[in-house]
Formats: sequence, structure tokens, C-alpha cells
Amino acid sequence: MDEAFDALQRLAGSLALVATEGPGTAGRQAAEAVQAGADLVLVAGGDGTVNEALQGIAGTHAALGIVPAGTANVTAMEIGLGKSNRTALPGLLRSEPVRIAVGSLKPAEAAECYFLAMAGAGLDASIVRRVAPSFKRRFGKLSYWYAGFATLGQALPEFNVEVDGRRVRASFALVSRVRNYGGDLEIARHADILQPKLALVLFEGRSSFRYLKYFSGVLLNRLDGMTGVTLKLVDHLDVEAGAAAGGPDLQVDGEYAGQGAARFRIVPDAVTLLVPRR
Repeated sequence: MDEAFDALQRLAGSLALVATEGPGTAGRQAAEAVQAGADLVLVAGGDGTVNEALQGIAGTHAALGIVPAGTANVTAMEIGLGKSNRTALPGLLRSEPVRIAVGSLKPAEAAECYFLAMAGAGLDASIVRRVAPSFKRRFGKLSYWYAGFATLGQALPEFNVEVDGRRVRASFALVSRVRNYGGDLEIARHADILQPKLALVLFEGRSSFRYLKYFSGVLLNRLDGMTGVTLKLVDHLDVEAGAAAGGPDLQVDGEYAGQGAARFRIVPDAVTLLVPRR
């Protein structure tokens, strides 16, 4: 830890270590650091912690640096920092600030929330909802796989997605800024975190067994052109509540974000991200 602190000290110049006060506090703490004059906020944690901090940094002058930890950090892997804080240090030390867009989720009945990696409606969000925090802490990413396979044989709720003037009936809408999903699979291969677009992947069908076919398409890089799958680059889309009680489940950067109708959109020029030079 001392080695890591010394390396980050060289990157930041003057570095103060601040522990989060608990779930849901990193955004406020990041905003307070920026208001106090911080030009750089380094966040050590998984996707959820980074997402919290993003809420306090987006739209400001301060740069965001990621030190991967936690269950998974998809954004860190996407930009080439790797899976752990030890592997991330060389990349952080040769990083440069890049101004990028972020995604936004605005549920009909809740406040807008930004995301760096991905958001979703339907199947993946319902899986996130089913994973208990204690189970997640114990088994990490395996907890999501377990919850996912537990849906086999079940009928999946469907909802309408309106995009580019067209309405599509889907059971899972992935709205991504990154190619990889959970650090293990590349689902949105058309995504580019440095470009101001949302990569949309829509999966149709009520049968959970149909996702076995979709899963093979992901593994073999054959989603493009597969029946029941829509791949697009978009600026915004709307998810309708549908007939299901409460509407589709929603998730942002792997954290549950409620249910119901929602708008997803790209927010250009939103945050400065430290990205390793290639």
C-alpha cells in the first residue's frame, strides 16, 4: 500500500486519502473535494463506487482517475488499466486527461444519474436486483452468474423501447459506453468510450432459453445480424413502463436503479477522465 501511495503521490503532486463514509456517500465527498479546490479525484473501488463519485465530478473542471478494486471495474479494464490497483499503477503514471461524454439515465420518478460504463433495463437489471449485498461480497462476480442462470425456464417481462422513431419490444436493453460487460464478455463491440454515442443492444423474446442462443452469439462474435438482436449507436432512447407491475427493472454501472419508464441519453463533454497513453 505504501508503494501505491508513493506512486499516486507522484501522479497527483499532493494527495489526501479520504475513506468513504458508507454506501451512497462517494458522490457528496467527491463534490466537496472539488469545491475545496481539488483538480483530481482518484477513486479506488469497483464500478459502483466510481459511479457514485462521478455524480459529484461530472460537469466540473476536476479530472477523474480510477484505481480498480471491488467486485469489478469495467471502465478501468476498458481504458487499459487492468483488474487490480497493482496492475493499474503503471497506466495511471502514464495517463493523460481526456474530456469525454457520459451516459445518463433519467427514470420517470427519480433523479437523473450519470454512468461511465453501462446501464440497462430488463433482464440484467432484474439480476442485479436479486443479488443480495452479502452474497455479492462473498462470491463477487460469481453471484451475478448464479442469479442469471436461476432465471432459466422463467418467462421474462417485456417492455417497449422507442429509438430513432421506431418501437422495439424487448426483454433486455443494454445501453453501453464500453465494449466489455462485467469484465468477462464483449457484448457491445460497437461501443467506444472516447466517442459521444451510446451503444445500444436490444434483445427480444420472453423465453429465457432464447438467451442461450444470444450467449453463443456473444461468445462467437455473431450478435450482429442475429434474429431478435438490434445493435445501434444512438444519442438517446426511451424505455416505456409496459404492462408489468412497476415497469422494467433498471441498473446503472451494476447498481440497481429502480423500476419504470426511463430516458437514456448521451451527455457530451461531461467529465475529464485519466486515460493511459497507448
